[in-house]
Amino acid sequence: MAVAFSNPVLSPLVPAAPGRRGRASFARSRAASLGPIACGAVVGRVGWHLAAAAAESQAVQEQTEVSGETGAAGAPEASSKLVLVVGGTGGVGQLVVASLLNRNIKSRLLLRDPEKAVSLFGKHDENVLQVNMELRHSISPSQVFSGKIKIQCMGVTHVICCTGTTAFPSKRWDGDNTPERVDWDGIRNLVSALPRTIKRLVLVSSIGVTKYNEIPWSIMNLFGVLKYKKMGEDFVRSSGIPFTIIRPGRLTDGPYTSYDLNTLLKATAGERRAVVIGKGDKLVGEVSRLVVAEACIQALDIESTEGQIYEINSVKGEGPGTDPEKWKDLFSSVQST
Repeated sequence: MAVAFSNPVLSPLVPAAPGRRGRASFARSRAASLGPIACGAVVGRVGWHLAAAAAESQAVQEQTEVSGETGAAGAPEASSKLVLVVGGTGGVGQLVVASLLNRNIKSRLLLRDPEKAVSLFGKHDENVLQVNMELRHSISPSQVFSGKIKIQCMGVTHVICCTGTTAFPSKRWDGDNTPERVDWDGIRNLVSALPRTIKRLVLVSSIGVTKYNEIPWSIMNLFGVLKYKKMGEDFVRSSGIPFTIIRPGRLTDGPYTSYDLNTLLKATAGERRAVVIGKGDKLVGEVSRLVVAEACIQALDIESTEGQIYEINSVKGEGPGTDPEKWKDLFSSVQST
């Protein structure tokens, strides 16, 4: 069973000031209000770096002229969450981070490329904490727990993991970024390093993971991407950590590879804002990355999503936007299927 809901997703939250000088001034003030992003943690042969993003910032009032009128937007109150985002510069991850920052939610990024984070979210704290550990490699849980990565995860309350690589060999596989290393070793070792006090782990997986031996999914799985994603899912499910798994259809909209935070905040899903959610790995279609990012953030706090696996698509129409109640109703509509 699949249901659709209505109202917009990740619509523009703050309009840009008109004119080159106005845009530059606005960008500087926006970056200053978001607080520092600190990078750290190596995950993989080329290293993942942990970026501590957005320390608690005070509510900020921003004045922007639009069509000759002056409007004001206040930043939300700081959240008590500390969300670890793994894969925060990827297609879904960058939208997750932008939305968390806009909500004034503290974030910590587990990355391979800190410079990409600077280009996307602005230059904040340059203090990079490097951890001599390669989580994508097959190291034992005892090694993980005794390493510095466990220290860096202390204080984290929630986790959104949206790592991934290509299904077929490509340049993205450089540095041992294969499906086995990313979707199996990486997930297994990340989960092993997390404190047992985590309130929710949201994992972005894929539709078709339970059918990787069936046509047409077996073609997509020629190099094991669906099989390893399913193995990662199973490890999360058996970890004892409260989890929600999101299985998106084919991803559309983005990734945004050369834009700053202000652009990310104004990204829209066009006409494809209506959300379709299903269960049982029966949904086939495509979904906006913006919809997936919002689903991940909403699932952190919706109690009924704990221990659940959802497939998600987006279609033409209005969507639930950032309204928690509409997302709660949307997720609850498929609980019994």
